[in-house]
Amino acid sequence: MTTLRSRAEPALVGVLVLGAFAAGVAGWLAGWHLGADSAVYRAGALTFLQGDAVYTPERLTTLPSWVSLPFTYPPAAALLFVPLAALPSGLTWGVLAAASVLSLAVVIRVSGRFRGCAVAGLTVAALGLEPVWKTIFLGQINLVLLALVVVDVLVLAGSRWSGVLIGVAAAVKLTPLIFVAHLFVTGRWRDGLRALATFAGLQAVMFALMPGDAARYWAEAAFDPHRVGGVSWIFNQSLGGLVNRLSHEASWSTAVALGIGAVLAVPAVWLVRRLHQRGETLAALLVTAFYGLLVSPVSWSHHWVWAVPLIVLLASKARRVWAGLVAAFFASCVVMLVPNGGDTEFGWGPELFVPGNAYVLAAALGILGLAARELRLPVI
Repeated sequence: MTTLRSRAEPALVGVLVLGAFAAGVAGWLAGWHLGADSAVYRAGALTFLQGDAVYTPERLTTLPSWVSLPFTYPPAAALLFVPLAALPSGLTWGVLAAASVLSLAVVIRVSGRFRGCAVAGLTVAALGLEPVWKTIFLGQINLVLLALVVVDVLVLAGSRWSGVLIGVAAAVKLTPLIFVAHLFVTGRWRDGLRALATFAGLQAVMFALMPGDAARYWAEAAFDPHRVGGVSWIFNQSLGGLVNRLSHEASWSTAVALGIGAVLAVPAVWLVRRLHQRGETLAALLVTAFYGLLVSPVSWSHHWVWAVPLIVLLASKARRVWAGLVAAFFASCVVMLVPNGGDTEFGWGPELFVPGNAYVLAAALGILGLAARELRLPVI
């Protein structure tokens, strides 16, 4: 029976992955416009291979006609996305969708005590969460990066490879750099240094391959949050987004958001150290992840895929009511139901402020509430 169950898990997950890829093939053949972000990944790689400027105010000529988004990722991302350049434009979404479903299953398997059919069932259920389905629909790479970080911290700890996957994830998007800090805070100095070395090494390669573009990114594009879209738009669920919405994008908004983040760092760092010392490695990692989402200048709602391991952790600890509430919260699409766009966010009253900043408020209150709970527990 145990053997059958062990064989059933990869088989069921394989069916889900193949199903996602088949949907991508069908969309490609039908000419559907799916995965705008995956098209940007491919265009960045193609532009790099052609020797043209990747970080330019002009639209990349390698983009399909229906996409007009800039390449906002670090230079090393263009190199890591090169395999996508070999794919037909319309098939890129299917490949990333399949990789995302596989990554989702890996995260659920590593984060919880679930096996066999439960992993496949939870993978299907997780597709109903707004950050998850939006990530897949847009052709985003969030779930792949989530899996890299979770595997690095929870599986590779103590090995010579620990830190490498976090370095690779940060080379694709800068936000995973918060997990380098996590390694240092939890006393994993060698792993943190290995992560930094991996990240820096990949960027150094790009300075050798595309020096002008790499310099342009680090001098300009990396510090321009407006390059990725309107910071006050509702889907930017970060402290910066909240403050910019309140202040109508006042010049002091960033400073205030950073100040709030600095204050919140005190309970967050304390929680990470305390939970890690108690052996609650995943819980400590989740505190870092949600704190990182809060303090990042831009945290689109699809970046909040960390809801998946949080729900799995709660369910595996038999806190099923909390797991259900968190799942319902992220499946509710609450931030999609609030009027938004243009200057709409600047006119919100109190009745729209809370749902319009739902992810931000929930994460901040969650960290503060968990810290208050920990204060009441005896020191071990």
